[in-house]
Order: sequence, then C-alpha cells, then structure tokens
Amino acid sequence: MKDTVEIRWHGRGGQGAKSAALLLADAAFMTGKYVQGFPEYGPERMGAPITAYNRISDKEIRVHSNIYDPDFVVVVDETLLESVDVTKGLNPDGAIVINTTKSADKVKPFLKGYVGGIYTIDARRISEEALGKYFPNSPMLAAIVAISKVMTKEDFFREMEASYKHKFAKKPEVVEGNMKALHMAYEEVE
Repeated sequence: MKDTVEIRWHGRGGQGAKSAALLLADAAFMTGKYVQGFPEYGPERMGAPITAYNRISDKEIRVHSNIYDPDFVVVVDETLLESVDVTKGLNPDGAIVINTTKSADKVKPFLKGYVGGIYTIDARRISEEALGKYFPNSPMLAAIVAISKVMTKEDFFREMEASYKHKFAKKPEVVEGNMKALHMAYEEVE
C-alpha cells in the first residue's frame, strides 16, 4: 500500500455518505493512522448529490484539498452513475464500489471506460435485513474497507463496534444491527 490512500464518496443527501466517511476516518485514526474525512459542501438538501472524502496514511498528511485523483470511489446511490462522472480521476490501479443489485458487467457501460476494479454490493438488501430500514452507509463502509484494505478486518470491526457503542449508547439494538450489516457487507462485496 502506498503512503496515502484517497477515497471519494458519491451519494445523495440523507444516505449517510458523509457519516460513513467520518466513521471511516475515526476508525482508521484509532488504529494509529493519520486521517482526513470531510464532505464537500454546497447547496445540499435531502436527495441532492453530495461528495465526501477520506485520506488515510501511515505518515502525516500535509495536503488539505478535495481529492481529484482517488484510489477508490464509493457510489452509495447507483442513480448517480447517469448524472455524475464518478470515475473522474479514478486510479485504474484502484477500484470503484457501487451499491447496486446489478453485476459489475452491467454497470461497466456507465463508467466512462474505467478499466480498474469494479465491485458491487446490494447495500439495500443488507441494510434492510440487518437493520429493518434502508441505511446504506454501514454496508458501503464495510465494502470499501474490504476492498481497499486500509486497515485489518479485526481492527475495523473492533473500532466500529466501539464507535457504534458510543454513538448509540441508549440504543443497543442499533449497535447489533449495524455490526451485522458490516459483517454481511464485508463478506458479500463482489
């Protein structure tokens, strides 16, 4: 792995892409990494396209800009494939992870000739099965960690459980559901 891994998230307001980027930054930080996790703000509203970013490194991060040439891209809402150039600047040695029921071959025509790794995951099914509602951010978070290997599986699950227990201290059932979603997604990403 190179010194710094850069990840760009594409989603819609309310789907949790920003939250997932921040959770990833927190988990990586707790494993001793240097991190950045931040959204790109504009006139966002529920359902509007949003972008968030992560930088994760073993060395101090000195750059403070958006990410233009990411190693990985996470697409939380597949409808964005038709309206946003999600592969812009994406490193062909990296990968894109898309929340969809379609296979990689079916989404490839929407990726403007991208030749790197294409992974898919049905975050809706996983979320609804594990949480009883559609919250795609936890499954997408696990999928990108599985693909990017920015931390070990053990470190990831340990730090996410601690984070969820803190965040949802009064709702232990939410912790259990989110952990189930993470485990399912980590194993099922294709």
